[in-house]
Amino acid sequence: QVQLVEIGGGLVQAGGSLRLSCVVSGSIFSTRTWDWYQQAPGKQRELIATITSSGSTRYADSVRGRFTISRDNVKKTVALQMNSLKPEDTGVYYCNAYYIGSRRYDWGPGTQVTVSS
Repeated sequence: QVQLVEIGGGLVQAGGSLRLSCVVSGSIFSTRTWDWYQQAPGKQRELIATITSSGSTRYADSVRGRFTISRDNVKKTVALQMNSLKPEDTGVYYCNAYYIGSRRYDWGPGTQVTVSS
């Protein structure tokens, strides 16, 4: 059974930094494309960063230049380095991957990020 656990969130002032990690267990990791999502208060979950099995990355316009996604295939973790944080980055952050067609793994608990102005 696949488990996704996101850690590293917290309360930070605008302009600060956080590093999130997603620990993956029970899954084929190295061949998957992994994503980070943000769910802002009162809004739907939104894709913000992607890393492919070859290490290629893509970002939403809202975070490009400020966030960096990376992966460690040995430790089976996906990280999201968040710099120059803004109040609009506040939300719960999740990782996930598609494993068959449009099927994603069950969502983990997420990690809360709160950016104060």
